Amino acid sequence: MKRMVVVAGAVLLGGGAVMAQQDIAVLQDNLMRSQGKSMYNVMAKMVKGEIPYEQAAVDAAIVALEADVPKIPTTFTVNPKQDVVNATYGASQKIWQNKADFDSKVPPVVKAIADVKGKIKDVASLKLAFDSIQAKCTDCHETYRVKLK
Repeated sequence: MKRMVVVAGAVLLGGGAVMAQQDIAVLQDNLMRSQGKSMYNVMAKMVKGEIPYEQAAVDAAIVALEADVPKIPTTFTVNPKQDVVNATYGASQKIWQNKADFDSKVPPVVKAIADVKGKIKDVASLKLAFDSIQAKCTDCHETYRVKLK
């Protein structure tokens, strides 16, 4: 009887740890998706002419990026050791093997956002801003993001 209670407790505890790990992975994924929404669903689509240029949407995207990007180092402090179920992209284990380098990728993105803030007035200036920010994002994605599907 005691063994069954111990086994059941261990299973529940282990299940809770797995759920906590998945919660961390989801939190990390949601942060990156939020940034992707600003970059690709707003800015890139405007640059490509898929949606009309709208200053308010561009300004909101920049504000969202300005708020989200600095959160990356703290959001990726814990290694969930698993990916979000059915995710297309995931975090490479290289993040936690070289956390200092990973964290060092964030300030250039923050600077790129600050450099373009208030300077975007039309599609041409949006394209320059998008390319500038994207170049800094890609610098990190090449090493620390993995394609899962």
